[in-house]
Amino acid sequence: MSNILIVGASSGIGKEIAKQFLSSGEHNLYLASRTKPELEGNYEFQELDVMGDVELNLPDELHGLVYAPGSINLKPFHRLKEEDFLNDFQLNTLGAVKVIQSALKPLKNSKNASVVLFSTVAVGTGLSFHASVSSAKGALEGLGRSLSAELAPNVRVNMIAPSLTDTPLAERLLSSEDKRKANAERHPLKKIGTTADIANATRYLLTDDSQWMTGQVLTIDGGLSVIR
Repeated sequence: MSNILIVGASSGIGKEIAKQFLSSGEHNLYLASRTKPELEGNYEFQELDVMGDVELNLPDELHGLVYAPGSINLKPFHRLKEEDFLNDFQLNTLGAVKVIQSALKPLKNSKNASVVLFSTVAVGTGLSFHASVSSAKGALEGLGRSLSAELAPNVRVNMIAPSLTDTPLAERLLSSEDKRKANAERHPLKKIGTTADIANATRYLLTDDSQWMTGQVLTIDGGLSVIR
């Protein structure tokens, strides 16, 4: 059985990914987050705040790593402070750096590992009020591409760039039917993404079905980035 680490598994996309892997019963799951996720099944949990020191208790071999923490810090550019940029960078980019460095030896030991990071559609598509999070996620994409070269051929690194997804993190943007409808209408497919949409793609990137993919960004966004 393969060993999978999911960081940020207590809610949203990370929780859905963990739920899908638990339902398959084909993997040993190691979950890390600030609070323990409410999930049924067997898994090992470690309390972790990626804004602080990162020390992970992991098996000798790790076959998959998912870094799911993220932020939606949407403000007009003139209202953003330096600390907004720093906080987004620490959570989205430096947190991933610390987790991957902590897991690097067991990833390399497996000789066939996959790392999945989460960007945002706003990196490749200019969206108003996204300056801070786009800066951080853009840096994360750069990190992912660099690591995909440096860690090949034994560790693959890919990224997923979602548009607005129905998660607790996006609750403020989807807090009424009018907001949900307006945000759905922005997308050519006229609907909001679900955690299952993103989890399905993550599972693909973690398995041998994607064994000839590395350094890629899968944009799962209801067509927002390419269809007008």
